[in-house]
Amino acid sequence: MWVATVLHQPVVPVPPIFGSHLNPKLFHKPKTCGFGFRFPPVKLKVSATKKQLQTQKPDDEDSPTEWKSNDQSVDLGWLPAFPHVLTASMSNFLFGYHIGVMNGPIISIAQELGFEGDPILEGLVVSIFIAGAFVGSISCSSLVDKLGCRRTFQIDTIPLILGAIVSAQAHSLDEVLLGRFLVGLGIGVNTVLVPIYISEVAPTKYRGSLGTLCQIGTCLGIILSLFLGIPAEDDPHWWRTMFYIASIPGFLLSLGMQFAVESPRWLCRVGKINDAAAIIHNLWGYSEVDKAIEEFQSVIKNDGSDADSRWLELLEEPHSRVAFIGGVLFVLQQFAGINGVLYFSSLTFQDVGIASGALASLFVGLTNFVGALCASFFMDTQGRKKLLIGSYLGMAVSMFVIVFAINFPLDEDFSHNLSILGTLMYIFTFAIGAGPVTGLIIPELSSNRTRGKIMGFSFSVHWVCNFLVGLFFLDLVEIFGVASVYAGFGSVSLLSAVFAYYFIVETKGRSLEEIELSLNSNFPPKR
Repeated sequence: MWVATVLHQPVVPVPPIFGSHLNPKLFHKPKTCGFGFRFPPVKLKVSATKKQLQTQKPDDEDSPTEWKSNDQSVDLGWLPAFPHVLTASMSNFLFGYHIGVMNGPIISIAQELGFEGDPILEGLVVSIFIAGAFVGSISCSSLVDKLGCRRTFQIDTIPLILGAIVSAQAHSLDEVLLGRFLVGLGIGVNTVLVPIYISEVAPTKYRGSLGTLCQIGTCLGIILSLFLGIPAEDDPHWWRTMFYIASIPGFLLSLGMQFAVESPRWLCRVGKINDAAAIIHNLWGYSEVDKAIEEFQSVIKNDGSDADSRWLELLEEPHSRVAFIGGVLFVLQQFAGINGVLYFSSLTFQDVGIASGALASLFVGLTNFVGALCASFFMDTQGRKKLLIGSYLGMAVSMFVIVFAINFPLDEDFSHNLSILGTLMYIFTFAIGAGPVTGLIIPELSSNRTRGKIMGFSFSVHWVCNFLVGLFFLDLVEIFGVASVYAGFGSVSLLSAVFAYYFIVETKGRSLEEIELSLNSNFPPKR
């Protein structure tokens, strides 16, 4: 409960020691970011002494891209950061694609490579991906601390591209295992990196909405892989084409990151104040530069100037609190049953006559996508905490609806339709909160110094739980029955809602530095 009861503390101003490091020429004319968005010119006033430049913000401009016509206004303050966030979200598109790419072709792969009928080897081909993702998640923070987000993205495309090509050209079990492990390694890095990058680049006001692009990208990747997997039912060699296609987004990601901006917070940590100020000016607006740099300097002064954090710091306050929350959130998310429900959904659809597994999965993918779109609208209006609690309550209700349909069948057709409704409700409510909020709120609560390591730890927990659910789900269903297992998922969902109520602090509308300073009791309060 120590997080939920934290009182908001105002950001402590730091003496303007950074002012001498900022180059006024950065603000003499409009800057253009890597993707070509241009902003209104900054109006300057020169004092009588002509020794100081003073930036004046027009009264009718609330953000860099707010267009007004008569009495109406269109808030496009998210637009400058959007292409950079969209480029980063291509990593999640790859994640979703590689989740779905094995959904149908695994049978064809097993037949061609000679391990058909061996469930252990078939499961190994799928699960080796998770092993690679676990290693990637742990190693991501070290790369980000030393190289920054942009270069880490580009380096990480190497295992993604190589893994896809090796898988496509595989002629033995060992080769396809190597390819899947490399892909998992790249995905593990990116699942940690993308939320960090978005949270540090997006303007505070739009951080939640832009953060949902992670979930949207994953949904689109799954949908595309399922769509492309349809020809695999007739062509036993089509799986190679699907893996070749998977290498294309990797090349696009590497190229796109060449034009994307670096995290301004990382630039400040390594002493590149002018570069950070230019990026803030381009993406957030010139009125945010002084305030943002001051907050960055406050946090750096509090955390220390060393850009390399230690894993043991996660055992110290306040980092241990956030690491605890991050780990528990992913444990609850996975044991609330999302992967089990996804795995079992095709059988549920078969009960109502939808025999095509690909078509059933497509229904699930589209529901997931609609939920993610709704989350992008509500994230910055309703807040993370409300969405998370409401999401888990909705998931619990959905599970109990399915349990009721199984245990109290009033009519066979009615029970099957009720099961379908419960499944789609579960997927939708997961996508609107438990999915996107979990990945977004952890970097928001983390300190600038340990954000990478807390995310790496949290996602490593995610991959372990993901593996365990996939490993034991069918055994539990066989022993206890579907209704009992789903009742357990519903109970965990209720527990998750309670945890979110007591342990999650709302981060909507607050800068990352403001959140960090309010959670850090060691930082002296403003006098």
